[in-house]
Amino acid sequence: MNTKKILMCSGIVLFALSLSSFKLAHPIEKAPITYKIQEGFIVYATYDGQNNDGYNFVVTDKKGKKNTLTFQNIEEPVLSVFDLSTDTFVGTKFKVTFNKEMKASNDEVNTITKLEKL
Repeated sequence: MNTKKILMCSGIVLFALSLSSFKLAHPIEKAPITYKIQEGFIVYATYDGQNNDGYNFVVTDKKGKKNTLTFQNIEEPVLSVFDLSTDTFVGTKFKVTFNKEMKASNDEVNTITKLEKL
């Protein structure tokens, strides 16, 4: 009878210890989450300059309506060829290849991965 009680208590202690070893590195509500939407978007646009939000390009749709597309990031190899921080390329038409990421805060981040001057 005592052996049975000892085995039961040992089993319960082992079970409790095994459950306590499972711990998240980050609390779930503070875990950094990024959702990558898609890579390799292509758009033909005219460079309109840089501001605090990023690099602005103007896109004209089929109806002739102009929209501004802002890219928050640009990959270093692209920036070394086309220095968009100056006004040199303002008004220049480009083929822009970019990736979109959706952050957990629902912020969309566009990153230029390739530029081709047209």
